[in-house]
Parts: sequence; C-alpha cells; structure tokens
Amino acid sequence: MSERTAILPPVRPEFVRKTLDASNVGEIVRPLSAWERLTNITAVRRIFILVLLAALWQAYTVPLDNPLIFPTFSDVMAALWKETINGELPARILTSIKVLLMGYAAGVGLAAVLTTFAVSTRIGTDFLSTLTAMFNPLPAIALLPLALLWFGLGNPSLVFVLIHSVLWAVSLNTHSGFLSVSETLRMAGNNYGLTGIRYVMKILVPAAFPSILTGLKIGWAFAWRTLIAAELVFGVSSGSGGLGWFIFENRNELEVANVFAGLITVIIIGLVVESVVFRTIEAHTIRKWGMQR
Repeated sequence: MSERTAILPPVRPEFVRKTLDASNVGEIVRPLSAWERLTNITAVRRIFILVLLAALWQAYTVPLDNPLIFPTFSDVMAALWKETINGELPARILTSIKVLLMGYAAGVGLAAVLTTFAVSTRIGTDFLSTLTAMFNPLPAIALLPLALLWFGLGNPSLVFVLIHSVLWAVSLNTHSGFLSVSETLRMAGNNYGLTGIRYVMKILVPAAFPSILTGLKIGWAFAWRTLIAAELVFGVSSGSGGLGWFIFENRNELEVANVFAGLITVIIIGLVVESVVFRTIEAHTIRKWGMQR
C-alpha cells in the first residue's frame, strides 16, 4: 500500500431519507383567537392599563374617604365632565395651546437656524456646543423672573421661557443626528454638488430624522411642563389664564377634584400629542423608510 493511499479519507456510506407524508404533520398555521387579535392592538393594551390604574385609584380612595386630600376617581371624572360642559376647561386648554404653539414653533425655528449654522462652519459648531453646554442644564422656569422684567406680564414672557425649553433640546438632538450621518451619504451629497441649505435639507435632514424627531418630542415635553409651571404662577396675565392657572385657582378654593381634573387634562393632552401627532409622523417617515422597527 502506497503512502498516498494510506492518507485517503475513509469512504462513508450514503443515507437516503424518504419524504414524509405532510398530511401527518398536523396544523402548521393556526389562526389567532379573538383574544390574541385584540391584545395585538397597541391601543387596546394601553386602554387596559389606564382602566387598571383607574380601578386601583377608586379601590384605594373609597375606603380612605377623604376627598379633601385624595378624591375618588369617580368624583374627579364628574368634576372633569362638569368643567368641560360649562366651557371652563376647554377655554383654559385653548389659551394654553395657543401660547404653547407660539413658543414651540419659535424654538424649533431657532434650533433649525443654529444647527444649520453649526454643520456649515466650524465656528458654528463651537458656538452651538458652547451655548448648549451653558443653557441646556438651566431650567426654563428659572428664567421667568427675568422674562417678567424684560417683557412684563403676558404672553411674551411665557413664549420666552418656552423658547428656552425647546431650543436646546431640539438643537442638541438635531446636531447629534447630523454628526451620525454616514460618510457615504456625505460624499454622495458632495458629488452632486450640494452645499449649504440644499446639502442640509437633501442629505442631512432625511438621514438624521430619527434624532430630529426625538428632539422634537423632548422639546414638546419640556415646553408643556414649562408652560403649566409658568401658568401656575403668572398664567392669569393672559386673558382668563391657562390650564396651569385653572389648577392653581381650584387649589386655592380647595376644589381638589377640580385640581385632579386639571392634572388629568394635562396628561390626556400629552398622551394625545404623543400617540396621535408624533406616532403619525413616525409611521409616515422613519418607519416607512425602514429606519425604525
């Protein structure tokens, strides 16, 4: 036997598997039950959580029997319905929303200008980084006394603090998103001769839109909280006062159920904006583009 024959691998037998009858496998695809289809809906699951929280609230406050400290959920819902029917609560909501939209739009516009300047020049990047590090940790409500000195009692003071609460969150997230855009996309934009605003709008904004949308949501949350906090103190200066002033007035009058009704209204508006406005934008942009699961 030669050396070459000795190192050859052994011949292994071949195995042939017969095809099984698929009719004996059983059910491969099982249709979902009505309960499974129902629980697959996000809105249904969230409503279930809200109903559970309301039931726990009612179960805790009924034995407590102290409406001055913690009214029952049913009493709060009755107060919410009453203030809605008589038009008091809708008028306060409209006042707050008007001021919020003015401050939010102005803040987003200034953030767009700053981030465009930052990605266009080095001095712009340093300028935005410095201002963000200085003012982002500063609570917007802390500027309200200065705003009252500069702009007086009224909507301009509220708009000023809203701009501060929105500007830095949106600018920081937008700039971070621009920095994370891949070099391939950047070079593609340069090859097409895009510069300035056209480069930002056609290359950077679509690629960084998940970060931009996150900044918009954070800015909205900051603005909404800042507005309610500012109205709790000085909101009466704008007409009949906003939602925060409604809460403050009822607190002074010891109408605790109305205070909780105002707080629930704040929560409901936040849920509606998050679930309807921003989720609709997500569905038609970053999810449609395959940038988010």
